[in-house]
Amino acid sequence: MSLRPFAALLGSLVLALSACRREPPPPSPEYEQASRQFRSLYAQKLDDAYLDPQMGEIEAQLQRVPQDSLDATSARDLLERIQRERARMEGEVRAREEAVASARELPPTVGGGSASIEAPSAPAEEPEVAAADAGASDAGSIAGPQMGTPASELVAGFRGCFQRGAPINVEGRGLRETWEMNSRTACRLEYPTHADSVLIIEEGRVLMVLPKSSVRTTTRTLDAGTDPDAGRQ
Repeated sequence: MSLRPFAALLGSLVLALSACRREPPPPSPEYEQASRQFRSLYAQKLDDAYLDPQMGEIEAQLQRVPQDSLDATSARDLLERIQRERARMEGEVRAREEAVASARELPPTVGGGSASIEAPSAPAEEPEVAAADAGASDAGSIAGPQMGTPASELVAGFRGCFQRGAPINVEGRGLRETWEMNSRTACRLEYPTHADSVLIIEEGRVLMVLPKSSVRTTTRTLDAGTDPDAGRQ
């Protein structure tokens, strides 16, 4: 009896078994390097890492991962995460810049007039004296914005307790932006020394903090009549 049919059958079985035992796709060295760089950069800068120029190199590495590699899906997921989080961070940066720009815009005064205030002879010294007096009853610690505080911090800082007021024409200095504390009870408890104060802004910083009790109203005579201007001092 010939053994050729059995040999042919055996060969077919070997080929079938070989086809079933396909080798898994190889891992990607590109993904391994990109993943390692991403973890290191994120550990250093957290969400700010998405805006770092080094993130572009990581994206380039992920895009070079072969589609038939073991890490193709992971590389695609990480690439999408980087692009999504970068867009989010860029949106937050734009929102902060717009808030700062809005804070520097001077609101129009009622009736088209302008408030005015006489500039003190020593504007850099009087707020320091006022701050020292206010802190004497508070064990030397002063809460809230003080002279020199950046105006940008008033936008979202200090628990959102401060809002823009009408601009004031400081004699000898010109029109200046003002801020004051809102009427929320929590804010009055948090910053009691600012409950009845007005902040004068110059060159993007608090120039002076004045009490509202010193506000006085003056009337200026014009050719066509009188125009009341509110003054603060």
